[in-house]
Amino acid sequence: MNAYGLPDGVTLGMVAAVLIPAGIVTVLLRALPFSLMRFLKGSPFIDFLAVLMPVGVMTVLVVYTVVGHSGDPGRFWASLAALGLTLLVHAWKRRADLSIFLGTASYMVLVNLAV
Repeated sequence: MNAYGLPDGVTLGMVAAVLIPAGIVTVLLRALPFSLMRFLKGSPFIDFLAVLMPVGVMTVLVVYTVVGHSGDPGRFWASLAALGLTLLVHAWKRRADLSIFLGTASYMVLVNLAV
């Protein structure tokens, strides 16, 4: 084992040869949609996605979290309690940023301190 903690036969140059192109491709793929926005602006499909995507993404995340912890009762109830708090805060304030932040924070506190 060498000084960088890499397995035998793996050099720092080999790691860089993989990570640098992967990083460049990742950045380019994330920037590509923003560079195409001028061509897509005003598209009915993009307007449709702008309305439904946030709700769809949040629904998938909630289902994944709750179902993913269904085998662990403590985490399951923590996720349901955080979900309830998120819904209450959102119904009260109508601010997605605040409700998501408080729901996530309460979930993390419940999972790490109470469970």
